[in-house]
Amino acid sequence: MATPDSARSQPGFPVGRVAAWQLLATVAIAAIAGWWAGLHGALSALLGGLVNITAGVVYAVVVGLRRAPTAGDTVRTMIRAEAAKITLIVLQLWLVLTTYRDVVAAALLAAFVVTVLVWTAAIVIRD
Repeated sequence: MATPDSARSQPGFPVGRVAAWQLLATVAIAAIAGWWAGLHGALSALLGGLVNITAGVVYAVVVGLRRAPTAGDTVRTMIRAEAAKITLIVLQLWLVLTTYRDVVAAALLAAFVVTVLVWTAAIVIRD
Protein backbone atom coordinates (compact mmCIF):
# COMPACT_ATOMS: atom_id res chain seq x y z
CA MET A 1 0.00 0.00 0.00
CA ALA A 2 1.35 3.43 -0.94
CA THR A 3 2.06 5.96 1.77
CA PRO A 4 0.62 9.43 1.16
CA ASP A 5 3.14 12.23 0.69
CA SER A 6 1.83 14.01 3.78
CA ALA A 7 2.69 11.00 5.95
CA ARG A 8 6.20 10.72 4.53
CA SER A 9 7.32 14.31 4.85
CA GLN A 10 6.54 15.66 8.27
CA PRO A 11 7.50 19.21 9.11
CA GLY A 12 10.80 19.46 10.89
CA PHE A 13 13.49 21.77 12.12
CA PRO A 14 14.38 24.16 9.25
CA VAL A 15 18.16 23.84 9.46
CA GLY A 16 18.90 25.70 6.23
CA ARG A 17 16.78 28.67 7.22
CA VAL A 18 18.29 28.79 10.71
CA ALA A 19 21.83 28.61 9.31
CA ALA A 20 20.98 31.50 6.96
CA TRP A 21 19.67 33.58 9.89
CA GLN A 22 22.79 32.74 11.86
CA LEU A 23 24.95 33.81 8.93
CA LEU A 24 23.08 37.11 8.59
CA ALA A 25 23.47 37.77 12.32
CA THR A 26 27.17 36.91 12.09
CA VAL A 27 27.72 39.30 9.18
CA ALA A 28 25.87 42.08 11.02
CA ILE A 29 27.96 41.58 14.16
CA ALA A 30 31.13 41.39 12.04
CA ALA A 31 30.25 44.75 10.47
CA ILE A 32 29.73 46.32 13.89
CA ALA A 33 32.91 44.70 15.25
CA GLY A 34 34.83 45.88 12.19
CA TRP A 35 33.71 49.44 12.80
CA TRP A 36 34.52 49.11 16.52
CA ALA A 37 37.80 47.14 16.45
CA GLY A 38 38.92 47.05 12.84
CA LEU A 39 39.76 44.06 10.66
CA HIS A 40 40.61 41.76 13.56
CA GLY A 41 37.29 42.55 15.22
CA ALA A 42 35.37 41.69 12.05
CA LEU A 43 37.34 38.49 11.49
CA SER A 44 36.90 37.47 15.14
CA ALA A 45 33.13 37.93 14.87
CA LEU A 46 33.02 35.92 11.65
CA LEU A 47 34.92 33.11 13.33
CA GLY A 48 32.67 33.22 16.40
CA GLY A 49 29.57 32.89 14.27
CA LEU A 50 31.02 30.20 12.02
CA VAL A 51 31.90 28.06 15.03
CA ASN A 52 28.23 27.71 15.89
CA ILE A 53 26.97 27.51 12.31
CA THR A 54 29.25 24.59 11.47
CA ALA A 55 28.36 22.85 14.72
CA GLY A 56 24.67 23.22 13.87
CA VAL A 57 25.24 21.69 10.45
CA VAL A 58 27.03 18.73 12.04
CA TYR A 59 24.09 18.33 14.44
CA ALA A 60 21.65 18.25 11.52
CA VAL A 61 23.78 15.73 9.60
CA VAL A 62 24.00 13.37 12.58
CA VAL A 63 20.24 13.55 13.12
CA GLY A 64 19.54 13.19 9.40
CA LEU A 65 21.74 10.14 8.92
CA ARG A 66 20.05 8.06 11.59
CA ARG A 67 16.69 6.37 11.30
CA ALA A 68 15.03 6.22 14.68
CA PRO A 69 12.16 3.71 14.66
CA THR A 70 11.68 3.79 18.43
CA ALA A 71 11.59 6.49 21.06
CA GLY A 72 14.80 5.12 22.58
CA ASP A 73 16.56 5.32 19.22
CA THR A 74 15.38 8.91 18.83
CA VAL A 75 16.77 9.88 22.24
CA ARG A 76 20.11 8.17 21.52
CA THR A 77 20.34 9.95 18.16
CA MET A 78 19.62 13.33 19.73
CA ILE A 79 22.24 12.74 22.44
CA ARG A 80 24.84 11.72 19.83
CA ALA A 81 24.04 14.79 17.74
CA GLU A 82 24.28 17.12 20.74
CA ALA A 83 27.56 15.49 21.83
CA ALA A 84 28.99 15.95 18.33
CA LYS A 85 27.86 19.59 18.29
CA ILE A 86 29.35 20.40 21.71
CA THR A 87 32.61 18.61 20.91
CA LEU A 88 32.97 20.53 17.66
CA ILE A 89 32.22 23.84 19.38
CA VAL A 90 34.85 23.23 22.06
CA LEU A 91 37.47 22.15 19.51
CA GLN A 92 36.81 25.09 17.18
CA LEU A 93 36.86 27.65 19.98
CA TRP A 94 40.10 26.16 21.30
CA LEU A 95 41.61 26.28 17.80
CA VAL A 96 40.62 29.91 17.22
CA LEU A 97 41.71 31.11 20.65
CA THR A 98 45.08 29.35 20.52
CA THR A 99 46.05 30.12 16.93
CA TYR A 100 44.67 33.59 16.19
CA ARG A 101 46.96 35.94 18.09
CA ASP A 102 44.96 39.12 17.39
CA VAL A 103 41.55 37.70 18.25
CA VAL A 104 39.07 40.22 19.64
CA ALA A 105 37.44 38.09 22.31
CA ALA A 106 34.42 40.37 22.77
CA ALA A 107 33.55 40.18 19.06
CA LEU A 108 34.09 36.41 18.94
CA LEU A 109 31.92 35.87 22.01
CA ALA A 110 29.19 38.27 20.85
CA ALA A 111 28.78 36.53 17.50
CA PHE A 112 28.90 33.11 19.12
CA VAL A 113 26.24 33.98 21.72
CA VAL A 114 23.92 35.58 19.16
CA THR A 115 24.12 32.53 16.87
CA VAL A 116 23.32 30.30 19.85
CA LEU A 117 20.26 32.45 20.57
CA VAL A 118 19.16 32.33 16.92
CA TRP A 119 19.42 28.50 16.96
CA THR A 120 17.45 28.35 20.21
CA ALA A 121 14.75 30.74 18.97
CA ALA A 122 14.29 28.65 15.82
CA ILE A 123 12.44 25.99 17.77
CA VAL A 124 9.26 28.02 17.27
CA ILE A 125 9.37 27.81 13.45
CA ARG A 126 8.46 24.90 11.21
CA ASP A 127 9.07 24.03 7.58
